[in-house]
Amino acid sequence: MEVLPREAIRLGLAAGSKEDAILATGRILEELGAVDTGYADAMLERERGMSTSVGEGFAIPHGTDESRVLIRRTALSFAQFPAGIDWGEDRVFVCIGIAARDDAHLEILASLANILIEPEHATQLREAADPDVVLAVLAPAIEEAPQPEPREAPREAPQGAT
Repeated sequence: MEVLPREAIRLGLAAGSKEDAILATGRILEELGAVDTGYADAMLERERGMSTSVGEGFAIPHGTDESRVLIRRTALSFAQFPAGIDWGEDRVFVCIGIAARDDAHLEILASLANILIEPEHATQLREAADPDVVLAVLAPAIEEAPQPEPREAPREAPQGAT
């Protein structure tokens, strides 16, 4: 399973606040089946403790350590907000949501940082009108992302078991 499937890329969105943007980013992960319901709220909780803005118009929201139990598999979401969102200290145009059950998020963050420090890459992502552009620019981060085994769904007890 891909870390950033094409359907996880949403372009041309609008959000009234950073909270709305974070929830939209988290809901994409929920729609993908990468996380359980509640992970988007954990992303908001993380933001309340520390800003996820990384400059150049990007934020990389992710959940709290406690919310890792809600993660089924490592995945990214990409939400572009062309009008921008007031992030307090910054104006954010793209949120890249991360869901990772272990410390894989640290490797993903490092890979994304290496991509975003290149001004032309940052511009391409902020202005992308086609998901294929996003995939091409983020390919190094996607390819380097660790692929841990997906979490199994809870098993139901056999009928008649006590």
